[in-house]
Amino acid sequence: MSTLPSYRTTVIEDWIDYNGHMSEAYYVLAFGFATDQVMEQLGLDAEYRASTGCSLYTVEAHIRYLKEASLGAALTITTTIVDAGPKKLHLAHEMLLGGELIATEELLALHVGQAPAGAVPFPEAISARIDEHSLDRRSDPPDWIGRQVNPAARFNQLLEAKPAQPAELPEQPPTISKNVRL
Repeated sequence: MSTLPSYRTTVIEDWIDYNGHMSEAYYVLAFGFATDQVMEQLGLDAEYRASTGCSLYTVEAHIRYLKEASLGAALTITTTIVDAGPKKLHLAHEMLLGGELIATEELLALHVGQAPAGAVPFPEAISARIDEHSLDRRSDPPDWIGRQVNPAARFNQLLEAKPAQPAELPEQPPTISKNVRL
């Protein structure tokens, strides 16, 4: 269980796409804001970034869109520090709507310095905060961590959830007038 505070936001009109739901780009934005909050909690705030020239850089992310969110939806994002190393942070975000899981993001971030550019170890105080908030070694990470994009499995899952109904075919094929250009 995470000891980090949840991030809360509300879906605004600008986040709604042409289908009337939150666009995928704004799931990423909301998860990014949750990451910003984690950085603040760990001491990687604006003052730290300005004084050290170091920050977190996301180098890989995997998002799962599970349910839709509509205008005005009150979202809660919980974050678990799944793993950490001297220069890396592995986060798991879960987006909830009314307590129901609607999206997840798994990301790997590196602690990067500017001079010279490249991954650098976290200072001891930051490492201590990361350890303080990290997943207890006796606890299991969320079961969706480490998944790969698998189109065949996802397609089969969708088929199982909503079986396709055979189309009713007309007894006679439709007649096309000779005057119609196709």
